[in-house]
Amino acid sequence: MTVKKYIGMDVHQETISIAVMTADGKLVMESIVETKASTILQFVQGLHGDLHVTLEEGTWAAWLYDLLKPHVTELVVCDPRKNALLKEGNKSDKIDARKLADLLRGGYLRSVHHAVRTLRQAVRRDLLAESRKHGATKLLRQIPYIGPIRAALLIALIQTPHRFRTKRQLWTYSGLAIETRDSAQYRYVAGQLQRSKKPQQLRGLNENHNHDMKAIFKSVI
Repeated sequence: MTVKKYIGMDVHQETISIAVMTADGKLVMESIVETKASTILQFVQGLHGDLHVTLEEGTWAAWLYDLLKPHVTELVVCDPRKNALLKEGNKSDKIDARKLADLLRGGYLRSVHHAVRTLRQAVRRDLLAESRKHGATKLLRQIPYIGPIRAALLIALIQTPHRFRTKRQLWTYSGLAIETRDSAQYRYVAGQLQRSKKPQQLRGLNENHNHDMKAIFKSVI
């Protein structure tokens, strides 16, 4: 006899909290796994039975849908705004995963994935079509790991490079400028003013920057 299992996933950038329930509502397993394809598949493939999985629509939903769909019986990507029961009572990653599994078991969730995916595909086509109108796209694509999407985003964020007087200003805007600190630069030695030989202190990258720009450049490293 095939055992039905209902799996709720509370997804975050670095980790996923997972709760596994049986058809009668018994919580049989809880785990926190890394948001990494091999780790997620290893966990799912270790479960036996008729697997029904749910997660909320978000940044990772489309990627997880494509990853998990071939390995489960049912996959429901639901709208978090319609999950009123998730807002009741105590809240944590583990509790949210349990509630998602229970809502799926009770048949209270409706999949929104296909509609969202269609919208994303349409937006992607429009974004790429618009970026191709700019000659800078071909130049940006010559940079290693800058693909069509990243090139389009860079064009949208920079707008025009001529608003930056120097390259240094562009690096600062992108959050890639080194900040230094210096104090007590001068001292008197035998009545003569001399510059201190104390080296400047590096304090890391500048904090005042465009975070979207920095995220793009960090993602290609």
